[in-house]
Amino acid sequence: MSYANILVSVDFAEATADRVRLAAALARRFDATLTGAAAAEVPAPLFAHDIRDVQAQYERSKAKILQEVERAEAVFARCAGAAPRTAWRGGTERSFAHLVERGRAADLIVVGGAGETEIDPSPFGVAVAPVLMEAGRPVLVVPQHHAGEPGRRIVVAWKDTPEARRAVSGALPFLRSAGQVFVVTTGQGARLEGAEEVAAHLKLHGAAITTHLLTTAVSDGEEILRFAREQQADLIVMGAYGHSRLREWAFGGATRDILQATSLCCLMAH
Repeated sequence: MSYANILVSVDFAEATADRVRLAAALARRFDATLTGAAAAEVPAPLFAHDIRDVQAQYERSKAKILQEVERAEAVFARCAGAAPRTAWRGGTERSFAHLVERGRAADLIVVGGAGETEIDPSPFGVAVAPVLMEAGRPVLVVPQHHAGEPGRRIVVAWKDTPEARRAVSGALPFLRSAGQVFVVTTGQGARLEGAEEVAAHLKLHGAAITTHLLTTAVSDGEEILRFAREQQADLIVMGAYGHSRLREWAFGGATRDILQATSLCCLMAH
C-alpha cells in the first residue's frame, strides 16, 4: 500500500500555509497527487420580497463564495509547489461535507486544528470530529504551529479495536519508512500480547519496532503523550473513538485528550 492521492483542507487560517506545505512534502515523499479542497455553504436568503428576490440573493451569495473559493485555490497553488502533481476541488456546500465527499477518492486526508470543534470555523474551516468520524479514510491531524515533516519516529497507540486496526493499516506507508516505531498499549488491565503480535506483523513490512506496556495513574491520553515526548516522536497513530451527540460527533476520552494537548501530528481512523 502507498498513498496515490492526498487530500488537504484549505482555508484562510494562519496555519493553513504550513499545513499545505507539509501535505505537499508528503506527496513528494510518496509520489502522490496532492488535492486541495475548500467549500462553504451558500446561506439561505433573508427578508426576501418574492421568489425572484430569493433567487437574486442566492446568486449574489453564491458568487461571493465562489470568489473566496478562487482565493483559497490561490493559497493552495502558492504553497503546494513541492508536490509532484496537484488538483483542486472547490464547492458550495458545508466545508466538512465537501471534504468527506472528496475523501472517497483519497488515500489520506490532511486537516488542521485540534480539539473537539463542533461548529465549522469560517470561512472554509473544517471541524475535525465529523471528518474523522465520517470520512472512512485515515486522517492526519496537523496541530497549529507544527513544523517539520512527520513520520520518522512513530508511536502506535495500540488497542485491539477496529479503529486501531484501521489506523495501523492506513499508516503503513509512514510505518514502513520510519526510522523507529514504538507500539504501546496502556490502560487498566492492558497486556502486551496484542501489541507484540501487531509489532511482528509490522516487522514483516520492514518497520523497525519495539513494544512497550505503559502503566500509570494518569489518563491514557496523558501517558501516551508523555511517552511520545520522551521518545522524541513526531507522529502518533491511533484509533479515533467517539459517538454521535445531537447529530454532532463527540470524541472519546483519550482521543479528545490527545487532540487537545498534543503538538505532534496524529494519524487517526474511525
